[in-house]
Amino acid sequence: MDTGAGMDVDAGADTGADMGVDADVAVVGGGPAGLSGAIYLARYNRRVLVFDTGHGRSTHHQVNHNYLGFPDGIATVDLRKLAVEQLARYEGARIVHHLITSVEGDAERGFTLRSQGHHWRARAVLLATGVLDHFPHFPDWRSYVGRSMFWCITCDGYENRGRSILVVGHTDAAAGEAMQLHALTDRVRLLTNSHRDDISETFRRRLAHAGVEVVHDRIEEVEGADGQLRTVVTRGGLRLGLDALFSIQGATPETALARSLGVRLNDAGYIAVDSEQKTSVPGVYAAGDVTSLHSHQVAAAVHEGAQAASAAHYFLHPPELKAD
Repeated sequence: MDTGAGMDVDAGADTGADMGVDADVAVVGGGPAGLSGAIYLARYNRRVLVFDTGHGRSTHHQVNHNYLGFPDGIATVDLRKLAVEQLARYEGARIVHHLITSVEGDAERGFTLRSQGHHWRARAVLLATGVLDHFPHFPDWRSYVGRSMFWCITCDGYENRGRSILVVGHTDAAAGEAMQLHALTDRVRLLTNSHRDDISETFRRRLAHAGVEVVHDRIEEVEGADGQLRTVVTRGGLRLGLDALFSIQGATPETALARSLGVRLNDAGYIAVDSEQKTSVPGVYAAGDVTSLHSHQVAAAVHEGAQAASAAHYFLHPPELKAD
């Protein structure tokens, strides 16, 4: 369906001011997907509320070297800050620092979003709630994320060429990551960090052939400073020196709000969307990492946020403005 992104219409003519709503679209999530969607909606002259708790991948210390237009890379927190400044130029957009605990309603009646002691109404909803990464936990672990503890070879593999890398995970996914990293450096080890070791014999043979040591043990503590890991000490007393740790312990998509609305999830537990980021529930859209098991990239999130916003904008047009 044509989203109407290029249509020359008066978007302000159907903003829903007579419906007693606080926003045309409520965006849940203030990362790259949510902020991208909000900017597009604001430029469509829509009233938009962004609910941001200040958490998520874009709040870590990571430098993004893949995003177009930044030859020296850009810290993800700086990209987020610039997006917030960009959104602030539009009087119809507002960021609200509340945790949304429930969403109810439908496209006909409108949607009600609730946090502790507050509620808001919107005509459509864009879910950009992201994922919860399962990083190894040890004292001050957050200070290492994005500096010497990573989760994405696409984002950070290149900068770790030739370095000593410890892959953490107990599955074939972790073994596969170790094999991919071995193409960048011959100093790779794998630590299961679990009471389980689910690496298949096929991957075990591949790791052995590549000279990648597998250590079946768990992290007791780490040594490092200023975000730089130096040594991982295992419960068994091993001291594993490293320059970088790649955590391949999985992530859980944040889908509680989607499930409460009856939105369909795919087999991997992520929100199922079509090519326009529409979910199975009319008036509800989703963008960013919460929609896909793979391709968790800022570029993908920005694109999906823009696409979702364009589709939501078209959805809110009165019938006489639609081409279908």
